[in-house]
Amino acid sequence: MSRQVFFYDQPERFVAGTVGQPGARAFYLQASARGRITSVLLEKTQVAALAERIEEVLDEALRRSGGDAAIPARAPVELIDTAPLDLPLEQEFRVGTMALAWDSVDSCLVVEAQAVVEGEAEAEEDGAEQVFEDDENGPDMLRVRLSGAMARVFAKRALDLVAAGRKPCPFCNLPLDPEGHLCPRANGYRR
Repeated sequence: MSRQVFFYDQPERFVAGTVGQPGARAFYLQASARGRITSVLLEKTQVAALAERIEEVLDEALRRSGGDAAIPARAPVELIDTAPLDLPLEQEFRVGTMALAWDSVDSCLVVEAQAVVEGEAEAEEDGAEQVFEDDENGPDMLRVRLSGAMARVFAKRALDLVAAGRKPCPFCNLPLDPEGHLCPRANGYRR
């Protein structure tokens, strides 16, 4: 089966969002432009890592340009998107590998999310690495090119989304369920 690449160059919208209640949420990346919507499923930790890394890449690009790059230091308030994910929500694939790059020629951030490859876990255990680049038989991919401002807005929303989950237990730092949890620091007693 040939690879499908969902490409968005400066999309109208690129957001991280969730479906479900804290503790049972599904996390998505969603890009949309000109009536076309692409949604991919990923883990909460992947959303957090992506947002943190985007902030680092943007800060580094701004530092290297001496402050001349068109990258705001903070997410512009007028661009912040708090709307829910667009419907219909149809998952194209589950994200396995992600990559980021700053394109200094076009002054934009490139985000790539590749689908999980069957056997990927076994390949990692064997120490073998699968490199697909632009192989037409590689895994499906979402590739998005964002302006510095849009990337800052994405990162802010994603970090807020991750932080909006269940509150941590003050004793063990594990997430608290509404009905409490078995705290290892309290020898298994409910808190």
